[in-house]
Amino acid sequence: MSRLAQTAGLTDIQREILSTVRDFVDKEIIPVATQLEHRDEYPTDIVEGLKELGLFGLMIPEEYGGLGESLLTYALCVEEIARGWMSVSGIINTHFIVAYMLKQHGTQEQKDTFLPRMALGEVRGAFSMSEPALGSDVSAISSKGVKDGDEYVLNGQKMWLTNGGSSTLVAVLCRSDEGHPEGTAPHKSMTTFLVEKEAGFGEVRPGLTIPGKIDKMGYKGVDTTELIMDGLRIPANRVLGGTTGRGFYQMMDGVEVGRVNVAARGCGVAQRAFELGVSYAQQRQTFGKPIAQHQAIQFKLAEMATKVEAAHAMMVNAARKKDSGERNDLEAGMAKYLASEYCKEVVEDAFRIHGGYGFSKEYEIERLYREAPMLLIGEGTAEIQKMIIGRRLLEEYRFQG
Repeated sequence: MSRLAQTAGLTDIQREILSTVRDFVDKEIIPVATQLEHRDEYPTDIVEGLKELGLFGLMIPEEYGGLGESLLTYALCVEEIARGWMSVSGIINTHFIVAYMLKQHGTQEQKDTFLPRMALGEVRGAFSMSEPALGSDVSAISSKGVKDGDEYVLNGQKMWLTNGGSSTLVAVLCRSDEGHPEGTAPHKSMTTFLVEKEAGFGEVRPGLTIPGKIDKMGYKGVDTTELIMDGLRIPANRVLGGTTGRGFYQMMDGVEVGRVNVAARGCGVAQRAFELGVSYAQQRQTFGKPIAQHQAIQFKLAEMATKVEAAHAMMVNAARKKDSGERNDLEAGMAKYLASEYCKEVVEDAFRIHGGYGFSKEYEIERLYREAPMLLIGEGTAEIQKMIIGRRLLEEYRFQG
């Protein structure tokens, strides 16, 4: 284990899980990550290995075949996986959000149907809230679900689905006016639909099309897609929780834990960037000595390590707050904001330490430099996080006149 980003108070089981994951990352992910990323190739063998480790069911209760672990355990595992290759952590994150939403909000029939197979990785989840025209304005969602007998008919276009092609179960947020008269607040007329589909691209079930992978600057390997619904029919028993109008709250609950996950990813990428930077600084020589002996580089390493420690501490705090059953939107927003910003800065400093070689695709830091920006916008931009943080602070520190 590295000296940085240690977590106090872990159980023996948690330490054993983390040691196993770190060993897997070092042996099975880091040696092949850059090669797979350059080919934009889905990491099939790595995913199969994660299934064997039980990570797809890490937080799913034992009664459904999972390991029943805490959000903290999961976040620390994500941190380790992102240290190896951030795309792999994205593959399990959206799966985890859907499993979490089912566990927290699903009917008993929905839990019994999906959670045991999700724990095994046989059913893989994707999470669909965003649309092409709305960005962070969730209230502007235009995709719609209209009741027709014992079914709902879904129409609309969704955007930025991680696992869009490889998933077989998608939690889709749509507007549903049934039982919600005109003038109802937008967030009270949204419903989460559980959409089952075949893995792959094209028309994956009647009325549902996954056009293909979106070509991205970084975050490659994992499939990021659109989702187009055109007369897609969904049984009424696939409304998450069995009642319409609760979708916004269900999704926000999922996003809250997703923000802890993104913070963990930022911590993992920053750790790897620091490892690469401090290693290269001791090998590269200028003016007759390793550049690590130059004060300017030591200052940079000191700043990088401090940011890694600070981000990790905030991520752990946010996870523990959620595990305690308390509201953690303030802590999750702070952790996501700080970890993603510090990740970008640590990666850039490691890139600068590498000098011209950092610009070469032969060096791992080049990949990290393209991956870090995704964390600045995933699960809400920095501006959204600051808005959440500011509102919560005003609630906590309300002026008593």
